[in-house]
Amino acid sequence: MIVLENTPPAILVLAIGVLFATGVYLLLERPLTRVLLGFVLIGNGVNLMLLVMGGRSGASPIIGNAPDGVRMSDPLAQAMVLTSIVITLALTAFVLAMAYRSWQLHGHDEVADDVEDRRVARHAALNAPAFEDADDTEPDRTLDEEAADVYDDVDDSDDGPADGHADRHADRHADRHKERP
Repeated sequence: MIVLENTPPAILVLAIGVLFATGVYLLLERPLTRVLLGFVLIGNGVNLMLLVMGGRSGASPIIGNAPDGVRMSDPLAQAMVLTSIVITLALTAFVLAMAYRSWQLHGHDEVADDVEDRRVARHAALNAPAFEDADDTEPDRTLDEEAADVYDDVDDSDDGPADGHADRHADRHADRHKERP
């Protein structure tokens, strides 16, 4: 059996999957400390994944430092891991500060339901879009036909609406511009 040189060990791939799965599970919890642990686990999973993607280890990635015939390790993967560590640290500090502030204000770090979001969702459900035009004076025309006849401000032609509703349209257009301060 021929094994490719860059094939990662199965245990590392399994560890990456477990870190990601556990991190996502913790991110979906309500307490901010669990969300924080989820961010840390996902960050560690990303670091491990980047190192595995870099391939097998080799000599230090400095030109002239490696003996002839010895493969150098990929410096890009190491640079990406360092960047990932910095981002994870910043995100950890931010979530930790939020959890601490929540603990100071409320005595717990659990994220509560947003009352305003529930109110907006209820209001949106009451104002669901209607699929018929209630104030239409011409019941035989559909909204699509009316939309096709709307005057285009950018259009240079003086045709106006296509089917003779120019007066009504001009009055509406003039009223709209009068209302502006």
